Amino acid sequence: MLIKVLSENTSVSDAYAHEHGLSVYVETGDKKVLFDVGAGELFLENARKMDVDIADVDVLIISHGHYDHGGGLRTFLKENEKAKVFLHPLAFQNYYVSKREEDEYIGLDQALKDNPRIVFTCENYVIGDGLQTFSQVVQKYPLPASNKTLLMEANGGRVPDSFSHEQSLIVEEEGVTLLLTGCSHNGIRNILEHFYHLKGRMPDVSIGGFHLSTTSGAHDSLESIDALSQYLLTTGTIFYTGHCTGIVPYERLKENMADRIHYLPAGSVLGL
Repeated sequence: MLIKVLSENTSVSDAYAHEHGLSVYVETGDKKVLFDVGAGELFLENARKMDVDIADVDVLIISHGHYDHGGGLRTFLKENEKAKVFLHPLAFQNYYVSKREEDEYIGLDQALKDNPRIVFTCENYVIGDGLQTFSQVVQKYPLPASNKTLLMEANGGRVPDSFSHEQSLIVEEEGVTLLLTGCSHNGIRNILEHFYHLKGRMPDVSIGGFHLSTTSGAHDSLESIDALSQYLLTTGTIFYTGHCTGIVPYERLKENMADRIHYLPAGSVLGL
C-alpha cells in the first residue's frame, strides 16, 4: 500500500505548496483511491509533482462537508472523468464557523450536489473489496473542544454542528488495515471505538487530523491531550496526523507517544 499526502497545512519542502486542507492518495494493488481533495486546486498541483495522475483515480471519498476537505471537488470532477465520489448524505448541508464579526460559510459547493457521479453512503458502506466507509459514530467520549465554533443550519437557524456528516474510510490489503479520518470531529477515541465495534480489533495504522486546534491557533488543553495520548497508546495503532491536530498539540502528543505517532506534511510518501 502506497500513500502520498497531496494537501496539508505544511509541506516537506518548498517544492510542495501547502494550505489549510487535507488530501491523501492511497494506492493498493488494484485501486487508486483519493481521500479528500483539500480546499482548492492545490491537491492537483502537488499530485503532478508526486507522479500521481488524478485522471487515473478510481474512487474519491470526501470525509465531511467542510471546504478544507471538499473544496477541490469541482477541480477533481474536471480532471477525472470516471471516478465515483462517495459522501455522506448530509455532506451538502450548510456549515459555518462562528467568528466575532459574523458566521463564515465553510460548506461544500452546493452546485455540485446533483452531479451524477456522486454516491451517498450510509452507516456502513462497502465500496468494494478492501474499501469501506462508516459513519454514525456514537459520541460516548467528549468531543474536541476545538469543535465549539462550528455550526450547521437546522430548523431555520444555526446550531452546533452534530458532525453526523462525517465518515471515515477503512482500507484493507494483505493483512494491513488502514483507517483514514478527515478531522475526527466526532473524537478520535469515539471513531476508534466504533472501528473496534465493526472489526473486533484496532487498525494497524491511522491517518488523519484530531481537530485539537482551530484556525485561529487556539487548542485543546494540554491535560486533555495528555489523556488522549494515554488512550492512543493502548490501541497498538501507529498514528500519522496533521492538519487540524495543530502543531502545539502534535508536539505534546509526540512527547508522550514517541514513535507511535508521526506528522505527515504535504509531499510525504509512506509505504505500508
